[in-house]
Amino acid sequence: MGAMSVADSVRLAMPVEAVDIARIQRAAWAAIPALAAAAATLNADEATRMWHQAITRPPLAHQRVLVALGAQGVAGFAVTGPSPDPDAEPADGCLAEFVIDPRQRGAGHGSRLLQAAVDTLLADGYVTARVWVPSTDDSLRAFLVSAGFAADGAHQEIGLDADGPRLKLVRLHASLSG
Repeated sequence: MGAMSVADSVRLAMPVEAVDIARIQRAAWAAIPALAAAAATLNADEATRMWHQAITRPPLAHQRVLVALGAQGVAGFAVTGPSPDPDAEPADGCLAEFVIDPRQRGAGHGSRLLQAAVDTLLADGYVTARVWVPSTDDSLRAFLVSAGFAADGAHQEIGLDADGPRLKLVRLHASLSG
């Protein structure tokens, strides 16, 4: 492995990158059977507008959109902020999104992005991080566990509608204090 290039970095997303974030999100959703229908119906322009707004006018003061950059541009993204969970304490932060472009996995982007997300949560005053992951995504769960996250027993099911496919999620958490 060669020296890390300037491209191999993480920073706050810029508005022009909303189109890349939307593309990566749609590709990731398409790979999850319960979300494939949503990915197919998610209008690219509308998704780009939503991400542009999240970057330029976040709904919460502590919400941040981070991007991992590779040689080919945006390789992944994460969203940090306060945990929206009903059992959350004020010091509980959340990794609301954590997605690496399926074509760019295994190149270190996830590790850099996760470290930057943790640093961001710490800088915003959070002492724990929570993240919801699909119960069937063994590779993401293993990656997060290897980074210090652990299941806390919470789980939920989500779906686009009552009759459609459901996606079971499990919650992982980590202490950010070291």
